[in-house]
Formats: sequence, structure tokens, C-alpha cells
Amino acid sequence: MSEPSHDTETPTPDAARRPPKVIIGAVLVLLVWLVVGGIGGAAQGRLSGVQSNDNSTFLPEQAESTLVANAVATFSDSTELPYLVVVQKKGGGALGADDLAAATTFAQDVPGLALPVLGSGKTLGDYLVAGSKVTPIPSQDGEAILLSVPLDGTTGTAAAGDTTALAEGADALREAVDRTLVPAGLEAWVGGPGGLIADFSAAFAGIDGILLLVALVVVLVILLIVYRSPILPFAVLLSAVFGLSAASLVVYQLAKNDVITLSGQSQGILFILVVGAATDYALLLVSRFREALHDEASSWVALKRAWRGAVEPVGASAATVILGLLCLLLAELRSTSGLGPVGALGIAGALLASLTFLPAVLLLFGRKVFWPFAPTIDHQHAEDVVGTSKGLWGRVANLVGTHPRRTWALTLVGLLAAAAFVPMFKADGASIDETFLTDVDSITAQKVIEEHFAAGAAQPLQVVVPEADGGAALKVVQDDPGIESAYLGLVPPQPGAPSVPPKVVDGDVLVQATTKDAADSAGAEDTVERLRGSLDAVSRDAIVGGNAATNLDVLDASSRDLRVIVPTILVVIFVVLALLLRSLVAPLVLVAANVVSFAATIGISALVFDHVLGFNGGDPSIPLYGFVFLVALGIDYSIFLMTRVREESLVRGTRTGVLVGLAVTGGVITSAGIVLASTFSALAVLPIQFLVQIAFIVGFGVLLDTFVVRSLLVPAVAHDLGPRVWWPARLVADGGRSGPGHHAAGVHPPAEEPADGRPSA
Repeated sequence: MSEPSHDTETPTPDAARRPPKVIIGAVLVLLVWLVVGGIGGAAQGRLSGVQSNDNSTFLPEQAESTLVANAVATFSDSTELPYLVVVQKKGGGALGADDLAAATTFAQDVPGLALPVLGSGKTLGDYLVAGSKVTPIPSQDGEAILLSVPLDGTTGTAAAGDTTALAEGADALREAVDRTLVPAGLEAWVGGPGGLIADFSAAFAGIDGILLLVALVVVLVILLIVYRSPILPFAVLLSAVFGLSAASLVVYQLAKNDVITLSGQSQGILFILVVGAATDYALLLVSRFREALHDEASSWVALKRAWRGAVEPVGASAATVILGLLCLLLAELRSTSGLGPVGALGIAGALLASLTFLPAVLLLFGRKVFWPFAPTIDHQHAEDVVGTSKGLWGRVANLVGTHPRRTWALTLVGLLAAAAFVPMFKADGASIDETFLTDVDSITAQKVIEEHFAAGAAQPLQVVVPEADGGAALKVVQDDPGIESAYLGLVPPQPGAPSVPPKVVDGDVLVQATTKDAADSAGAEDTVERLRGSLDAVSRDAIVGGNAATNLDVLDASSRDLRVIVPTILVVIFVVLALLLRSLVAPLVLVAANVVSFAATIGISALVFDHVLGFNGGDPSIPLYGFVFLVALGIDYSIFLMTRVREESLVRGTRTGVLVGLAVTGGVITSAGIVLASTFSALAVLPIQFLVQIAFIVGFGVLLDTFVVRSLLVPAVAHDLGPRVWWPARLVADGGRSGPGHHAAGVHPPAEEPADGRPSA
């Protein structure tokens, strides 16, 4: 390859002039995005008000626990979502008459607790089940008192701006505890389903503020280091923020109208996904723009060339991620299926902003956007290091070109060694107290309840059975070794009071049971499985629900989703890559490499979670989420690499094209990988184990993919295969008929290719 000229030229005013119509168009684009940002920003602030963080709402309608929940709702006039307030003497010990009196006074005051955020004169009593009472129930050991505050599940969870009566009620109860019970020498905690969901909402409240702020600051710091410019990083960040605003605007409307289910986890992932993806797309476009400015005097001409060069890989990357995320619609869990369109809309927003808003900014600023290190017309390019030992990517390309087989073989062995630890990965569910990484009121309440009451008392099992089989079903439940007590009807029989016939609805009666194990434990789930089997002998129409049953159904649904969605995503990605690269071999290489990378990441994650972070379990949806993000996002970098490799191979030959593509994309893809890993790592600021695990899996996995798979494994395999990587096509530069192509810089080197695949001097 002939040595390029490095003479520096200064653009003349005429050459740098941009057409007035183009400038006007760019200004109009910016104005449109400002409007979208204003409206979408307001919608983004209201997303927390349309969240759903209750496992029972995530299951499909035909799940057994869902059928039970729907049936139980017909036994009363309202759906109950209780707070459980547990009271004990400060420091422990037996409670006296004064303590019981204080708890009784507290119970009487509960309905009158003010909820000013919801409106003038609003009280907690306005949102309780009609006709219900809050009655203190002492424990058998005399050391604790339990109060059930029956919140109406419908009115209590309805969005009221960016809050709910459930969240405000939990705060009011905790303030009342500090105001009335603590001065009396007592301590109390607010838990139960209502308290737990309120704590989830409080934890996810950080999404709108601290999570987004941390992600943006991290990206800003990285971009300042990469670009060494005070202007360009802010242009890229604004592109990400506007993309998020556009996505939030649509997501809010869909969630508000119950078209999709938005969980706190999905919202957090949406924010991170948009910021990371928009920044990645921007890095590729800006890299092409800067590359073109080394050859073009006109920033408008350079931008057109950069946009045309970036739109195919960026569009293909976004399409791959969007289609991969939409595969989640096949999930039974609505939290997972809801993430599909939420994430897809986020990627679409990032793509739209990156290909419209950012180019408009680049056009208006021109070379000045890179100030103080604006590129000059010196005809220098990143590919100039190929065949030399200059720079990091010159040395990496030299290694791949000199020892391709040794490089990919050793890399593959290392990845497979890490993947050997995959069986150690725990994703069979986590108990409630393992869900939060900080001390929260509802978890403490659950622990105190388990100390003084039957472990499953707070969340009983529920069995719906035909009236004729009610007695037999009750006996089966009572005889199960995992059951502490059971009864027919809505309320347990009171000592000394006459028995009350159970309520019959549509020919069914309700059996309720307290498990010996906590409702969120594996023991309670085992009890559910036994009862479902043994009750079939009583009636084929008997169904078992409750919190433990919900957890079991979530686990089963997650396993099914993993089996169905993973192969679907792989097929979709393969088809997209085959169409993009016009090859069957290259897509197989890329998909296989990313699967191996994912397995290695899960193996390393298993070691870190178990031996470093001390996590005893994990959400059953973590493997699927990790797979979607690592494979769909990880394939991005392979797309960025291989589209450039094919572009170069059309005129240089495959082996030379591989080395040039590696050198040219090395810096930008590495920067993109660091940005994406850093943004996902920001999820760790929220005190939720699930998000911390996702943050590590995606963060570590992206770095592994960036520095190992994309830098060594994929280019080494492609170089080793040579022209065969494009089979069934054969490129003109390799002696075939596919082509011609055009090099991005307009250079057409000779088709002859040295045996080692490195460009000739």
C-alpha cells in the first residue's frame, strides 16, 4: 500500500461553506428535538407512577396462582393488599397491659392518618377495605403484636401523579409509629405485601434521579477523556437524553393504558439502555466524521460521507437489538414480556436521536465541535498502523495477522475455562430478605413476624375447591407436613365462638393455610408442589395459590421463557447478520463467539456472586435478561467490526480487510464498550440485588466481548478462514465475483493480497 501523504491543508472558506438550506434544516431538527425533550421529559418523570412491582401481576392469566387470586377476589367486595405492622418491646421481652393499650390506640388512629400528598382531607381510611377494622393480635409467646391494615388493592395502587396511596400510607404508618409507639418504649415495623411493595417503590424512586445522574456523569467523564473536547461530549449526552425523552413519552402512554407492564427493573434498564446505546451509536458516527475530516475540506461533505458509512452498521445494530428485545414478547412473565417493547422503544429512540439530532449538531459546529483538537486535512487514517508496530491497534492487528490460529485457539480455551463454572450459577429464586441490599422496614418486619408467629402467617396459602370437596380438601391440607394450621373461609374460627359456614361463590369455597416455612422460602414452594399433587386426588378442580405459589409459578414461567426465547433470539440474530454480511459462515462465527462469551461471563459471575459478594441466590429471570443484553448488545461490536471488514475486504481482500477493519474500529469500539459497561454498572447504585447482578453480568460481559471476543477471537477466526468467511459469496478482491466495493476514504488499493494478509508497504 502506498504511503499516504501527511501534508496538512487548511480548509478554505469556500470549501468549508455549508448550504443555507442545510443549515436551516439542521436548526429545525434541533427545534423539533427540543419540543420532544420537553414533553418526553415530563412523561419520564411520571413513569414511576405507572410501575407495577408485584410478582402476582407478572404471571399469565392461566397460571394457577393467578386463577386463585382472581377467584379469591370474588369472595369479598374488594381486593385486599394489607400492611402488616408488627410491634414489640424495645430490646425484646414480654409485653404488658400498657403496651397492648398503646398498640390498641395506634390501631384506632390508623384510619385517620392524613395523606396530604393525595389531596386535602385525604386519610388512610379512605383507601382501606370498606367496613374493615384494625385489630391487634398478640403472639402466643406474648412478646409481639401484629396489626393487619387492610388496604384496598384497587384504590390503593392507583396512580396519583407520581405516587400512590400505598406508598403514602406506608410513610404515614411509619411516621405514626415514631410519633406514638416509640415514645411508649415500643418499636414497630411496617411490612406485609403493602409494606414490601412500598419499599420497592421507594428503592426504584432513585431511578429518576441518582441512577440517571450517575450514568450521565460516568459517560461524560469517559467522553471527555476520549475526545479531549468540552463541546462534543455534551452533544453526545444531549443526544442520549433526547432519545430517552422520546422513548419515555411512548412508554408512559402504553403503561398508563395497560398495553405493557412497566416494572421498576424495566424502567431502570430502559434508562441505562438508551444512554449506553445512544452513546455507542454516537461514537461510531463521530469516528466516521473525524476520519472523513482528515480528507475533506467541507464539514458538510465529510458529514454526508460519515453518515452514509455509519447508517448501515448503526441501523443493523439497532435492528438486531430491537428484534432481540421483541423476542421477549414470547415470555409468559409479563414483567419480561413488558421489557421487550420498553427496551425496543428505548433503542429506537437512541437510534433516531443519534441519526438526526447529533448530525444536526455536528453540521452546525463543523470542525469546531472537536475543539481544541480539531482534525486537519492531513490524510492520516487509523489504518496506517496496519503492518507496523505503531500504537495499540497496530500491535493487535500484527498479532492477529501473524498468528491467527494460535490467537483464536488460546482465546477460546480461556473462554471455555471460564464457562466451566456455569453450573455454579444460582438463579432458582431469592428470598425477600435477599432482594434488598440495605435494611428496609418490610424485611425487618418479616423477620420479627417469623420469630413470634408462624413463618407463613403473614402470607397464607389459599386453595379454591368445589364446595362438596371442601372438607376433604381441608383435611389433606391439614395433614401436609409443611402446614402449621388451616381453616375453611375468609377468617379463622375464633375460640369459643360458634362456627361460621364458609362463604360459597360459584360453587367454590376457600381453604386458607399457614405454612411452617416462610412464604418466600424453598420449603413453602415444596409444600405448594405437594399440595397440588395431593389435592388432585380430592378434586381435579382444586387450585392452590398464595405468595409461595406465585413464587413457584414465577420460577416455572422463567424456566419456560429461557427455553423458548434463547433459541429464538439466536435464530433472529443469525438471520439479520446473514442479510447484512451476505454470508452464512460469518454469522455462524459471530453468533458462536457471542454465545461462548456469554457462557464465560455467567461462569465468572457465578464465582463473584458466590465467593465475593456472598449472594445465596438470584432472580430466575437473570439468565434470560443477561443473555438478551449480552448477546444482542454484544453482537453490536461484531457488527461494527465485520461491516467495516467487509467494506475493506471488497477492495483489499479478506485477510487484509480483517486487519484494516480491526485497526480502524479498534479505538471507537473499545470506547463504546467501556461506555456501555459503565452505564450498566450504574445500576449497582440501586439497593436491589437483581439490578446489581445484571449490572455486573452486562458490565463484565461487555468488557469481555470488547477486549477479547471482538479484538482477538472474531478477527483471528475470520483471518484464519480468509475468503471462506464470506461463503457462499466470494469477493472480487479474493478472486470472486461479489463486489465492487468502495473504501470509505476513497482509496482503491490493488486486489493482490500478501500471504500473511498484511498490507504491502
